[in-house]
Amino acid sequence: MRSLKVLIFVVVCVLGVSVLLSAGPNKFGVADTRQLKFEHPTRVGDVVLPIGEYQVLHTMDGDNHIMVFKQVHAKATPAEAKVKCSLIPLQAKADQTQQVYVLNASNERVLHELVFRGDTAKHVF
Repeated sequence: MRSLKVLIFVVVCVLGVSVLLSAGPNKFGVADTRQLKFEHPTRVGDVVLPIGEYQVLHTMDGDNHIMVFKQVHAKATPAEAKVKCSLIPLQAKADQTQQVYVLNASNERVLHELVFRGDTAKHVF
C-alpha cells in the first residue's frame, strides 16, 4: 500500500514538472499563450478590438505563424481576431512586454509589433 502511494506521488510530480516545462517558450523562442491588455481600441488584422484583456495564442497554420487574440471577461460575445505574423529574432530575451502601433488613414491604432517579456523573438504584423 505504501509503495502505491509513493508511485502515485512520483507520477503526479512528474506530470506537474512536465506541465511547467511545456508552458515556456516553444522552438521559435516565443510562448504559445500570453495575456495582453489593450488600453485603447486597436486594429489587429481586419478587426478592431475593444479595450480589454486578451488571451493571445501563437499557433501555426502550415508554415504560417498565426496570432489569435481572444477577449477575456467580456460581458457579451468576446471579441476575437486572427492575424498572420512574422517572427524576428531578438539579440537577447526581452526584459519587458512592448506593443508598437501605427496610425492608419482612419486614425485607428494598428498593432504593428508585439514583444512579450522573456521571449527571444518579436511578432511583426
